[in-house]
Amino acid sequence: MNAAAPAPLLELRGVGQSYPAAESDARVKILEGIDLAVREGEIVAILGRSGCGKSTLLRIMCGLAEPSAGTVLYRGAPVTGPVAGISMVFQSFALFPWLTVEENVTLGLEAQGVGEAERNRRAEEVIDMIGLSGYESAYPKELSGGMRQRVGFARALVVNPDVLLMDEAFSALDVPTAESLRADLLDLWIERLIPTQAIVMVSHNIEEALLLADRILVFDSNPGRVKEEVRVTLKHPRDRESATFRALVERIYGIMTTAKAPAAGGAAGGRVGLAYRLPEVSVAQISGVLEQLDQAGQQGGAELSELAEEMHLDLDTLFAIVDALELLDLAHVAERRIRMTRHGKAFVDGDQAQRRRIFAEHLVRRVPLVAHILRVLDERPQRRAPEERFLRELEDRLSEQESERVLSVVIQWARYAELLDYDYDAGVLTMEVADEAGGV
Repeated sequence: MNAAAPAPLLELRGVGQSYPAAESDARVKILEGIDLAVREGEIVAILGRSGCGKSTLLRIMCGLAEPSAGTVLYRGAPVTGPVAGISMVFQSFALFPWLTVEENVTLGLEAQGVGEAERNRRAEEVIDMIGLSGYESAYPKELSGGMRQRVGFARALVVNPDVLLMDEAFSALDVPTAESLRADLLDLWIERLIPTQAIVMVSHNIEEALLLADRILVFDSNPGRVKEEVRVTLKHPRDRESATFRALVERIYGIMTTAKAPAAGGAAGGRVGLAYRLPEVSVAQISGVLEQLDQAGQQGGAELSELAEEMHLDLDTLFAIVDALELLDLAHVAERRIRMTRHGKAFVDGDQAQRRRIFAEHLVRRVPLVAHILRVLDERPQRRAPEERFLRELEDRLSEQESERVLSVVIQWARYAELLDYDYDAGVLTMEVADEAGGV
């Protein structure tokens, strides 16, 4: 008879998170039905598109946020606030500029009531371990970005956490620095030089997740939920050029391209709602990917992984651009491959005037918020309306911050298409009178 599996260090049961819309009784779901057991000796990575609730989930895990549904357990006990056995490394360096390296590192120990002598001993030990010896008296402004993030790791590790949470901890660093810090952390983990029993990391980099993790949870969006789990059995150190590693990369791309929100890629115009969370990408980024596809040959198609590598796009940026292209019917993704539609090809082949016309046509037909704004402006004698008028409508379904972001994207796209103008100082949208004769 097999021995029972050890009890998880950290467990999530049916965890969900939602918040009320600003001016209605509806609730906006961020996370739904998350079940997860994190056990001793494993690194778990969470991958997903921007906005799927990855960072929110980490904050719930460590007790910095309370879920609106479900339960979080640490060593079998409910988590109702910050937990001494769980530490977190943030994406931003989050250091106090008026404190030295040593003072930043010992801050958590001081809050726990650890005596000065013990604080200093543990700080010296972890500062040396993380590669910061000699910088104990330095202030954050005197350190490079990589060194500042090492301070963040030292601060998280000095309290001897059972579980270390990392919220895109390497994303703010340049590539060589991120590689170095990632390798150092992995060495500390493999050689058991840190007391941490488990690591949960959020990443937007597929290769990073595969280099570190034993399990990868691929999240779907709207609301965020686990779409599929990928187990990684490759031994460390892992060779990113090996056939097995590359096959796992392609497998995850395949999962992510079939795990989109219902209203995303390829949706007909009527399927996208007025308050659809438009991806925050520029027209230049959209044009750049279409031009790259046009150069790729094979009827304008390319593997997503190749496209990301060639254009140096991180996962969040790549999928945001892909979402925009599919929403506007300029490209289509099947499995792991992206191809231009005939409209995308016409856009690439056109001059600037033709590109603006095609973009305008697709905005009006496929983004209901654009068509709605134009109708409202057209009904007004001076064809002007304050942005607050549209923000209030969006806030029926979205948060205030998200409403502002979505309207900002619409304004940027519609101005490129010459559908409307925007007075930043007055916060007023305007449709030019000349549009009356032209139309789209």
